[in-house]
Amino acid sequence: MQKFEYIQPSSIKSASKYLRKKNGAAMPFAGGTDLLGLMKDNIFSPKQLVNLKKVDDLNYIKYDETEGLRIGALTKLSDITNSEVIKNKYTALHQAASEVATLQLRNIATIGGNICQRPRCFYFRGEFDCIRKGGDTCFAVTGNNKYHCIVGGGPCYIVHPSDTAVALLAMDAKFKISSGNVEKVVTAKDFFVLPDTDDMKENILEDGDILTEIILPNLSSSSISSYIKVKERETWDFALVSIAGVFNRNGNIIKDGKISFGGVAPAPWVEEEVNKQLENFKVTEESISKLSGIAFKNHDALEMNEYKVILARNLIKKLLLNLV
Repeated sequence: MQKFEYIQPSSIKSASKYLRKKNGAAMPFAGGTDLLGLMKDNIFSPKQLVNLKKVDDLNYIKYDETEGLRIGALTKLSDITNSEVIKNKYTALHQAASEVATLQLRNIATIGGNICQRPRCFYFRGEFDCIRKGGDTCFAVTGNNKYHCIVGGGPCYIVHPSDTAVALLAMDAKFKISSGNVEKVVTAKDFFVLPDTDDMKENILEDGDILTEIILPNLSSSSISSYIKVKERETWDFALVSIAGVFNRNGNIIKDGKISFGGVAPAPWVEEEVNKQLENFKVTEESISKLSGIAFKNHDALEMNEYKVILARNLIKKLLLNLV
C-alpha cells in the first residue's frame, strides 16, 4: 500500500472541499471494508483519505409515520439489522443487510459504503487493464464470465455487488447527495448508472459529492416485503442472483408491487414488464409461472452464466409463494 495523507474534516462542506480539490486523488473513507482492500491490492492509490466518520452526524435511523424512514449514510449495517422498525416495516432491507458479509464486517461497514462499493469482478480486482480501470477490454466477454451480468452489460459486464441497494430500489428509496452547500435528492433508479453511460463508474457521484442520507417512503399497513439471496456457498459470499419484492396485498390478491434483482446487471435491476403485471395480480401457481416466464426474455447471457436466467425466474416464484 502506498503512502497517503489522512484527513479528518469536521463538516460535510469541508469534506466535500477536500474530495473536490484533489481532482480524484482524494477518496472518502467511511467503514473502509471495501476501500482498504482495493488499496492493498493497488487497484487505487489515493494521495488522501478523507475520513467521514467525524463529520456532521450521519449515523442515525429516524422513523415517522408521515414522512417515512431516514437513514444516515454512516449508519452501520449491524444497526440496521438490529432496528425493530426496519425489521417489522421494511423487512426486505433488514433481510438484505443481514445477508451482507459477516457480523464482524457489518459492525464496521456502513449503509452508504455498501451502496457505493466497487465491483467484485476478478478482472477488475486483479492485474488486468480492464475497461473499468481505464483499459479498452472487458476480459469477461471471452474469459470466465460465470458471475457476470446477463442484462445491461456492454462494454463492461460487471454485476453490482450491493445487497441493500436491491432492497432499496424495490422500496422506491431516494438518496440525498451533498456537495459543499448544495444538496440534491435522486431516486435509487437514477443514482446507479450502466456501463453504456459511464464504463468506469457505478453511480452518479462526482468529485466532491457525498452520499449523506437514504430516504424511504412510509409503507402502508397492507405492505409486505422480502429479500432472497442465492449464493454459491452458505458462508460469506456475494449473490449469484438476489431478489427483493414489496407488495400491497389483500389476501391472495396483489394490488400493486415492485420486484428488483441483484447479481444480474451492472446496477440493481428492475424488469419493467414483470412489475406492470403485478397490478391486481391474483396469486396462483399458474399465474406465478406465467409471470416468471416474462422475466429476462431479452437477456444477453454470456457463455457461462445463462443459469442466472433460470435462477432469477425461479426466485420470482419463491418470493411470491413465500409472501402470499
